[in-house]
Amino acid sequence: MDEIRPRHAAVAQERAPVVVVDDLHVKYRVFASGRAAKGARSGMLSVTRGVRTVHALKGVSFVAYENESIGVIGSNGSGKSTLMRTLTGLTPPAAGAVYARSRPNLLGVGAALLPNLSGSRNIVLGGLAMGFTKAEVLELREEIGEFAELGDSLDLPMRTYSSGMQARLKFSIAAARSHDILIIDEALAVGDRRFRKRSEARIREIAKEAGTIFLVSHSMTSIRDTCERTIWINKGVLEMDGPTDKVVKAYEASKK
Repeated sequence: MDEIRPRHAAVAQERAPVVVVDDLHVKYRVFASGRAAKGARSGMLSVTRGVRTVHALKGVSFVAYENESIGVIGSNGSGKSTLMRTLTGLTPPAAGAVYARSRPNLLGVGAALLPNLSGSRNIVLGGLAMGFTKAEVLELREEIGEFAELGDSLDLPMRTYSSGMQARLKFSIAAARSHDILIIDEALAVGDRRFRKRSEARIREIAKEAGTIFLVSHSMTSIRDTCERTIWINKGVLEMDGPTDKVVKAYEASKK
């Protein structure tokens, strides 16, 4: 990609930039509801439904480089998920810009598979959606199933799975392919400790294969174990960006 030097972002010379976020602002509108809206509909009140603008991200700037695993932390409603959705192009910016070498791939526990299909058939469906050929995904199906640790349940409908089993399957499908830019939103927050460790190891492998990882999580253990760098979003503002231990320590201190 062309060299881009955003405001408020340092440019490292030893790695190529993969994602550049330049003075990003995101706003969305919230419509009034409740008693006032009910009264207006019934004709009892002459009320114009109110509209409030929420400034979800305020001037966020940073650069992500090749082979980085970046944690994204912040309390609920801070703007973490909005930032990730903007990186993928799902949410448009009100101002500023996002530049990416390739389209970021979003993996989250809400990734859509079909609950009435078996785990095995969902592996094929998910693999095809990710760009595998049918032959490739059939070849990988057994390996993906083993990584997900579903055993005989692989042949049962996914609706019978626990939330942890579903999360393992979704992670295993997405992690079967190396991604240039992968966003994981709370994917490691479920499942047992052993699977989380295996997932973290796979994330590190993807990063070594010239991938860039963004991990959004409330688990500071997962962030520390997986990410060399962390971004802290607070009320829509980039509060801190630096080495994980330093940023997590400051974030935890702010909670006391």
